[in-house]
Amino acid sequence: MKRTILFFLMFFFLPFILLASANSVPDYEYLESTDLLPSKLQYHRDTVKFEISGAIPIVSVLIPRNPKLKLEFSHADSKIDFGELELTKTVSEYTYKESFEIPYEPWMEKALLKLLFFQGKKESNEPYEVKILARGVVTTPLMAKVGNVQPNEPIPNVGMYIPTGLLDADKSRTETFQFLFDAGFSDFESGYKTNQSELDALREFLIANPSIESFEITGLQSPEQKEGRNSRLGYERANSLQSFLLNNSYLLDSSKITLKSRWNDWFDFRLLLRDYDNLSTEQRDSYYDILVSGEPYETQREKLSQLNGFRNVSRDLYPKLRAVKVELKAKPIAGLSSQQNEILEKVLSGDIYNSELTVTDWALAGETSPRLKDKEAIYVKMTELFRSALPYNNLAVVKMRQAQRSLDRDEKDSLFYRAMVLLRQAERIEPSAYILHNIGQILVLQGEYWEAYKKLSDASVLTRRSDFLKINESLRGALDIIRGDYKLATLRFEYEYSEPKDFFNKGLAYYMAKDYAKAVEFFEESVLSGRNYGYGFYGLALVAAASKQDDIALLNLDKAISSNEVIYQKALIDPVLEDLRQSQEFFDLFNASQKK
Repeated sequence: MKRTILFFLMFFFLPFILLASANSVPDYEYLESTDLLPSKLQYHRDTVKFEISGAIPIVSVLIPRNPKLKLEFSHADSKIDFGELELTKTVSEYTYKESFEIPYEPWMEKALLKLLFFQGKKESNEPYEVKILARGVVTTPLMAKVGNVQPNEPIPNVGMYIPTGLLDADKSRTETFQFLFDAGFSDFESGYKTNQSELDALREFLIANPSIESFEITGLQSPEQKEGRNSRLGYERANSLQSFLLNNSYLLDSSKITLKSRWNDWFDFRLLLRDYDNLSTEQRDSYYDILVSGEPYETQREKLSQLNGFRNVSRDLYPKLRAVKVELKAKPIAGLSSQQNEILEKVLSGDIYNSELTVTDWALAGETSPRLKDKEAIYVKMTELFRSALPYNNLAVVKMRQAQRSLDRDEKDSLFYRAMVLLRQAERIEPSAYILHNIGQILVLQGEYWEAYKKLSDASVLTRRSDFLKINESLRGALDIIRGDYKLATLRFEYEYSEPKDFFNKGLAYYMAKDYAKAVEFFEESVLSGRNYGYGFYGLALVAAASKQDDIALLNLDKAISSNEVIYQKALIDPVLEDLRQSQEFFDLFNASQKK
């Protein structure tokens, strides 16, 4: 699919790339002085506003004859015909100036805004001149992450369950363990230096937190010559450690383990450098200048080796890169006792009607059940047994998440409708911030941004729980971006985040507010928390493009399009990248990506 679309788009854009490389522009006889303000069409608060002005020169009394200007905005089968522009005749020219404001529609992202000039004695359908004023619309605010499902991306969780209060909001713990290897070798030695103490710490962590959410093993290799040039070394190290853990009673499920490796990559060296105390601030900055320059890996290695004190830095830090990192997220197992679970199953199967289980027991069972199917059965039964807002709200969340997973449009709409009915019932029993948030989330996914914003605002008034506000205010902040309140959006993201989407939204808010230094800071955080997410890299590319740092923009764009198909397609039409897109380097970048 990617190759087919790329071939079409490259075929479409190639004339413009070649045109740009030849430093030539179309010759206009009458439309040369046309100006568009702003120079690129912008999405802002659901509308696109622009102004067109210019002058048509009068060559002689008869030239031009019966001049007419028409404006149209079109793509495929969609079109807006603005009709004729009013011309005002002076001694030497016809002048025109008009402003427009149109509601934004998705097809406009790929549309062309064209000015058509007609002249002559007879009516003609063929314009004398055509000038393309704009290609597409800048829709950067619509990149804000609000829970929409995108192709080839993990399905985002939406909705908030009303918690029982018996569990902490989040008992998940994240730990990182690092295991060292001999230079150039991939065989894991459990007794090597600090490895045994790391293994003991890992075992203790798993005993205390047996419910594993993610287990990522990343093999590294040092830039040292004795590490060789074998790009497989890091992966082999990761595989060796995995085999050791699986064969030595660490109670791991191999399906939970993800193996990765990094090679010819300064990412881990940069992390070590942040905590390295034997450099002054000025010296550290000289290292970072090279590491973020976007130059080839070998060029960076050569420049690093020439820095003052590099021999000591490499001696201290390089051995720590002959390693495997284990990044683990897990939590304790919580829920009902085995006896309570047995009673629960009998009620659900219909063997008994009621039991000594309380509403809290039922709610805890629903809260700790991992599968949506099991949660649904529990909350449905709860609506029969108890008059409480909790099961209606939580069952609605189940429906919302089922809707996210459905590929059928009608089924998705039906599930969201049923979720909304359940939420209205919950609201009648006992209004709460959770119910209002969930109503707002559904409205967001249905594109009803203003109504959603009012619900989310009301939800924030009803509680001061930081775990709730972290999610609710973040969604409000994303809507602030979409609604054009960029300064206000920057104030919403005051919480500590761990998810790359939240860092990206925060960076996007600052980018739209034109605070590029802050934007870079949080786009970088998005990258550090999820290197395969892609959006953080795209944000960094946008900032670099705005600053005319084309090399850095291309470097980050390469990483963005390699990790995310949605961004890949976005980059091919984004007007923000229009100047960059006309370069041969941009063409080569996407051509190389097609071959990967």
